[in-house]
Amino acid sequence: MQREMNQKAMSQKIRMYTTYSCSDCRRAKWFLSERQLPFEEINIEETPEAKEFVLRANAGRRKLPTFDVGGRTFHCSPYDPEKLRRELGL
Repeated sequence: MQREMNQKAMSQKIRMYTTYSCSDCRRAKWFLSERQLPFEEINIEETPEAKEFVLRANAGRRKLPTFDVGGRTFHCSPYDPEKLRRELGL
């Protein structure tokens, strides 16, 4: 069952919106890397439209990291590994 859940998570495209200085972002990247889940990191300091996406996804608040997984958005701020696990279906 756990293996099926991991395979499902791996088949979804994970986009993570971050900044360089975000410690919650670093912890979330470590979480994904430890589980060998591929993800695309988008730094909102380098991509102005990404910053706008984060603000829209979070009711005008800059919550990082923000995730887009298969068109579904959520944030993990403050970092909570249990929330991230649930949101990714792990």
